[in-house]
Amino acid sequence: MESKVFVVTSGKGGVGKTTATANIGTAMAMTGKNVLVIDLDIGLRNLDVVMGLENRVVFTVVDVIKGRCNHKKALIKDRRVDNLFLIPASQIDTKDAINEQEIRDLCATLKKEFDYIFIDCPAGIEQGFKNAIAAADEAIVITTPDVSAVRDADRIIGLLDSESISSKLIINRINPELVARGDMLTHDDVTDILSIKLLGLVPLDDGITVSTNRGEFAVTDDSSPAGRAFFRIGQRLNGHQDLPIEVPQVKGGFMKKFRKIISGR
Repeated sequence: MESKVFVVTSGKGGVGKTTATANIGTAMAMTGKNVLVIDLDIGLRNLDVVMGLENRVVFTVVDVIKGRCNHKKALIKDRRVDNLFLIPASQIDTKDAINEQEIRDLCATLKKEFDYIFIDCPAGIEQGFKNAIAAADEAIVITTPDVSAVRDADRIIGLLDSESISSKLIINRINPELVARGDMLTHDDVTDILSIKLLGLVPLDDGITVSTNRGEFAVTDDSSPAGRAFFRIGQRLNGHQDLPIEVPQVKGGFMKKFRKIISGR
């Protein structure tokens, strides 16, 4: 199988892009694939924290590109999930420290060793975005069902189209109660606006905050609704395109109402 590079992007910050990158990458590694996640949010560096690997960072992606070390020295192997590796971003450099061709050259080398590479793209549409998409075979666009996030995602999809990069969509943090009340966009609303293939729907899950703060992966927790959704997304990317997309439902929705009716309460 030919190696593939995915860029995970959103346009807008704060929609869960880094958490999605970590969990989808982990889901792919859990299937036995060799997976690398690269943090290209130069100057900030959050992916290592989300993955619980911040204490093991020695070299960064900028060190590799500038020849201060080879890529093997920068690789951090996760000790909990086999075949999962991270190359972290630098906190002391700016996004202008690297360029698009350098990213293409780096990924060409890394594709010889990894089945899947996921690039965590910085927010915005400046040089950091251009660097992150430079070597991408495909894009995963993350949005929440909020008007501002969807508008920014639409802008990003247009930029990806102009570079002939195909996109798939993940709608994150869906609150089924708000959707049922008509106070949140439905996933059909979002897909109608953005007009790209839907890869997955991820429910709002308080456990994600807990797992992220602990540097753990929700995708390894069977009790996490968001983790289960990310795992299914990983399966779809790994060739199981026919796996149904589950729509988040109101807990106890119909049956709860039915029991109230028959009990007279």
